[in-house]
Amino acid sequence: MEASDIQLIKQTLDGDHQAFADLVSRYKKLIYGVVYNMINDKQDVNDVAQEVFIRIYKSLGQYNPEYKFSTWSVRIATNLCLDIHRKKKVELVPIEEITGVSSNVDTPEAKYIKMERNKRIRDAVQSLEDKYRVPIMLFHQNGLSYDEISKILNEPMSIVKNRIYRARLMLREKLSDGKEEVL
Repeated sequence: MEASDIQLIKQTLDGDHQAFADLVSRYKKLIYGVVYNMINDKQDVNDVAQEVFIRIYKSLGQYNPEYKFSTWSVRIATNLCLDIHRKKKVELVPIEEITGVSSNVDTPEAKYIKMERNKRIRDAVQSLEDKYRVPIMLFHQNGLSYDEISKILNEPMSIVKNRIYRARLMLREKLSDGKEEVL
C-alpha cells in the first residue's frame, strides 16, 4: 500500500530522505508543469523546479495538513515563478510548445495558420497583468480548480472566478478581429 502524503511528510521530518524522494516523484510532473507554463526559458525550468523542491523541503515543517499537499506545493512553485518573472521580466512559454497542437497530417499552410494563431494567443496572454494572467494559466494550462487556485494565490474564490472571467473577456477583445472566434 502506498504511503499518504502526510505519512511521507512525517517520515521526511524524521530524517527519512527516501520519503522526500517519494514525494518528489509523486509531484514532479505537476511542479514541472506549473514551472514550464510560467517560465519561458526552457533551460531554466529544471533549475527552477529544483529550487521549488528545495523550498518545499525547507518548509515541510510549516505544512498544514488541512490543505492538499499538491495545492501547497503549487503555491510555492507559483510564488517562485512570479518572483522570477518580476525580477527578470520573463516571457511565457509559447502555447504551441505546451499543447503539442501540430500533427503529422497538417499541411504546411495549416501548420503556419496554427503557429500564427498560437502566437496571437500567447502574445495576448503575455500582455495581461499578473493578477489576470496567473489565474487563467493555472486554470486552463494546469487544469487546477477554482478552489485550488484560490488557495495557491491566497485570494477569495470570488476574486479568482472574477479574474478568470475578466481575463477571458480581455483575451476575447484582444483576439477578436472579425475573423474566427478564438476562445
